[in-house]
Amino acid sequence: MRLRVNLSVVSAVLILSVSACAGSAVPSSGSASPALQGSNAIAGHSRPADTTSILKRLTQSVVIGSTVDAKNGDKGPRTISIAPCDHCGSLTKGQLVVCNFENSSGAAGQGTTIEALDPKPGSSATRFAQSNSIEGCDGDAVTSVNEVWGAGLIARKVLEFNDRGVKKRAYPGKGIVAPFSDADALPKAAFSPEYIFIGTTSGGLVSISSGFYGDGVATQVADGFAATKVKGWSTLAPSGLQYDRGLDTLYIVDGATDTIVAFSHASDLLQKDEIVVQPGGKTFDCEFPKVTCGSLVYSGSPLAAPVASTLLPNGNLIVANTQGTANTLVELTPQGQVLDTKVVDTSRTQGVYGLLAVGTNDANTVLFYTDINSNEVIELEQ
Repeated sequence: MRLRVNLSVVSAVLILSVSACAGSAVPSSGSASPALQGSNAIAGHSRPADTTSILKRLTQSVVIGSTVDAKNGDKGPRTISIAPCDHCGSLTKGQLVVCNFENSSGAAGQGTTIEALDPKPGSSATRFAQSNSIEGCDGDAVTSVNEVWGAGLIARKVLEFNDRGVKKRAYPGKGIVAPFSDADALPKAAFSPEYIFIGTTSGGLVSISSGFYGDGVATQVADGFAATKVKGWSTLAPSGLQYDRGLDTLYIVDGATDTIVAFSHASDLLQKDEIVVQPGGKTFDCEFPKVTCGSLVYSGSPLAAPVASTLLPNGNLIVANTQGTANTLVELTPQGQVLDTKVVDTSRTQGVYGLLAVGTNDANTVLFYTDINSNEVIELEQ
């Protein structure tokens, strides 16, 4: 019998439901998993490859607003999420939720605030929550009822806030490794738990079963991702977590190996280290391969130490590089075909650490991203 094992290790990300459509192709240049060519069968469901490039259509850039906290001046926005629930606490449906990683003087890892912004130009940041227990805030996952999970890289904790920004529970503990990225997986069915997935700087992936039907236990369900610290605060570890509810698939970016991988049946990951990523990040040792396992989506160029990612409404992915040509976005299919690349900030300093796609189809998809060079949320639209 498979039992959930209590283990605390942490870091943060976000979710979108998806649909499929069709379009034109652009050849890829790196390596995709042969098992993923043609159809996305990794999750026990199939979805035809969609080669429509949304990134090519996003030609207009609009500043939404500054993320600087009005009270203590925190800045340096990292991950970005969206509030899905209307009339749930202090957040309004559609508001953007952003973590600040730096303090007012720009000291990396000293930010302690989570901000909310309306998704329209000229918005002002409103503090949703502040706590020293999320110092070095680099992740904010929003649940179906607008509760927010904040990850603190330096504090080595993940905090659960209620829908009004009041602390409910902390996930610290012996052996906690700095959380690096997190995501919320909406319940896949009625009476199902809601899962918070967390990447860590130890190379692990933690799952917390949350919501009315969850047990609130933190379990490291995967291990073996590459994780490294390069110059300054530029840590690379499993991040950019994206959950496809329709396929029950979790996508994970690892900038240390320039890989994107997919975990099938993510909501069935219940036991300690069910999946162990092998050296190089391309193969997996799976304890229950008939239930859930990992697959390589893509590796190599044009990926260059990616950290952030987002899932598009058509099922494809966009990731943001942190090395090479700074601030380059890469769009690709889950089958490993690169569709487009785009530089969104011409500064030589890497600034894009948060991505969020919103829309219901190709025609109305927009992309929000955070830029620490300007301390702003910016929207790319068609």
